[in-house]
Amino acid sequence: MIYVITIAIYLIGLVIIGFFKAKQIKTQSDFSVAGRSLTPWILVGTMLATWMGTGSILGNAGKTYQSGMAGLWLPLGSVLGIIVLTQIAGKVRSYNKFTVPEIIGERYGQVARLLSVIALVLAYMVIVSYQYNAGGAVLHTIFTDDSGVSAISVETGTIIAALFIILYTMLAGLLSVVYTDVANGIIILISFMIAIPIFLVEAGGFDGMKIAFSDMGKPEHMRFFGVYSFIDIINFCLPGFLLIMGDANMYQRFFASKDSEGAKSATKFLIGAVAIAEVMIIFAAWVASSMIPDAEVGKYVLIYASHQFLPPFIGAIMMTTIIGIIISTADSFLLVPATTLMRDVYMEYFDNNASEAKIVFLSRALVVILGVVAYFVSLGFAKSSGFFERSLYAYTIYGAAITPSLVAALFWERATKEGAIASIALGTITTILWKESTFIEKIISPAIHLNIDAVIPAITLSMVSLIMVSIMTEKTNKN
Repeated sequence: MIYVITIAIYLIGLVIIGFFKAKQIKTQSDFSVAGRSLTPWILVGTMLATWMGTGSILGNAGKTYQSGMAGLWLPLGSVLGIIVLTQIAGKVRSYNKFTVPEIIGERYGQVARLLSVIALVLAYMVIVSYQYNAGGAVLHTIFTDDSGVSAISVETGTIIAALFIILYTMLAGLLSVVYTDVANGIIILISFMIAIPIFLVEAGGFDGMKIAFSDMGKPEHMRFFGVYSFIDIINFCLPGFLLIMGDANMYQRFFASKDSEGAKSATKFLIGAVAIAEVMIIFAAWVASSMIPDAEVGKYVLIYASHQFLPPFIGAIMMTTIIGIIISTADSFLLVPATTLMRDVYMEYFDNNASEAKIVFLSRALVVILGVVAYFVSLGFAKSSGFFERSLYAYTIYGAAITPSLVAALFWERATKEGAIASIALGTITTILWKESTFIEKIISPAIHLNIDAVIPAITLSMVSLIMVSIMTEKTNKN
């Protein structure tokens, strides 16, 4: 019961904040970029909570259950991406835009802008979909009794999670999300600092873990090196690296900053915050996995461990933290495509002179529509892929399609609209074909297709086409 009460108090608090902030929403700037009012410390908190989503708490943790200590390689891509992002943040804020496709459109024209909108919406619907599934898994777990029977099925829990996320995002947009994100960011760090020592004691320390893994037939789970090949590390880390460098959520936070310097300073502090949080999540999953022989339960390793191995009150706080991570990530990845469709499609092609009240109303309507779409996407993925695999898929669609052209728009003057169009199209198409079609496997060796993730061919074709086509069309554009 303490789990239900603690999470209920948290959710009621979110709703109260949402209603309070909703009264302050007067313009699109308020709804989409929090009135461009965020200070560096608020930015750090909201960016941390946004990035530390289900991809970390269930994706990376679930992968760690499968591979053990070697899971500590998994955050490498995102940390390196944030280091690069420190050189981008200030420049992005100076654009004074609302969306990433606006930057692409200003540099490359309308075709590139529309293609980037398509890639963004595709990727973000996948990301929102598995936040719903994660919320369903949490609700299923906390309502499970000692006999293993739950009052709420995963399917019902997913519907409840989807409804709450949609309604909360619709209330006040980014203005409500960012301030609860700050609290979530702090709770993430504190919760894992408390939980990890308890997990270690329960597991019998490193010696107990070693014995447990040996009994499970998984002695390699105590090794950091030699578990993943170099190609494995590239497959796992490159999608996150590419996503965070061009992530529209991060750019939306930069647009919401008071100024360029604040955005740049916040990103520097974010490096350490993400590194610490990611390592703690994976370390906690590694320790807890030594106590969970059941692989079916192991894919929800941190949810199960919080419910089974922590004292009830601390477990309730931990479960609330996981809920907070899921909600903050889903809200952000739902808000961005709604803002993008509003700015880059509706206002660009249908009603450029829409009133602020109409824009806010339609933005909320788009949140609902996209939220429902993401729910149906979640049904399609529910049985077919794990959280880790889905996160890589979504990150690759976005990272291979948008990041190269976006970074080039900021730093490479020779990039042309033809190069950007080729890059965005090939990045998107290659990712989808590599994942969804069967003829690719027939063309190349099945072993190659199995061992190389879509990110390698997708980013290669995306970058090569951007560079080569830009060079070939540079003279034409100058003329």
